[in-house]
Amino acid sequence: MPSKLLAEKVAIVTGASQGIGKAIALGYAAAGASVCCAARSAEALDEVVSSIEQAGGSALAVVTDVSDETSVSRLIETTIEHFGGLDILVVNAGVSPERASLEHTNSDAWQQTLNVNLMGAYYCIKYAIPHLKEREAGKIITIGSGLGHHGRGQDSAYACSKAALWMLTRVVAQELASTSVCVNELIPGPVDTGMSTEAFRKQIVDVYHEWFKQPEDVVDLAIFLASQPAGGPSAQSFSLMRRAF
Repeated sequence: MPSKLLAEKVAIVTGASQGIGKAIALGYAAAGASVCCAARSAEALDEVVSSIEQAGGSALAVVTDVSDETSVSRLIETTIEHFGGLDILVVNAGVSPERASLEHTNSDAWQQTLNVNLMGAYYCIKYAIPHLKEREAGKIITIGSGLGHHGRGQDSAYACSKAALWMLTRVVAQELASTSVCVNELIPGPVDTGMSTEAFRKQIVDVYHEWFKQPEDVVDLAIFLASQPAGGPSAQSFSLMRRAF
């Protein structure tokens, strides 16, 4: 693909301090976008921004707690003030509690998962929409999960939050159908975040025959979705998984 496919675009990537979010932020910057990197860790964000700037790109770090509406509102405002607009929103920030049957889940952790994965997405999309409408081809990309479509025992909070995020993606796409804004879900499938055990990796590959990928493997699809024309695909789910499990 052209190296500057996102030239003159402005993007916000939440959860940009590590993993998939960091890879997408770096990938978007390499493709020519100015990137606002949002997460809770100031030090990790500064490292990402420094990497982008050292490579000749343009980036901004904004410490953000997506579960806090005021924090998200400030993120959007800061981005607009710094870059002059917004073309792409990547809703990536998310958490996953320790696996447990519903009977044995921690109620506070369950609620926090919804606060980050669903309410965080709601806040980001809500405050970004007016600015995305002003651009010729605004994009909202939610980072979903196969568990949001198929579920899995002992992952009730995460699966339910991602299922709700997929519905939110479709509803927002329907509401924005008459505008230039496209809203789609990207499902990465299993990704090595550096926290995966060897047993988990082996199960994914040997038992489920799934593609166990690196965060960088998600970038091409994220750029593809961000670079589609106005009136392009919307209310769709794009998956990098080999199969559902």
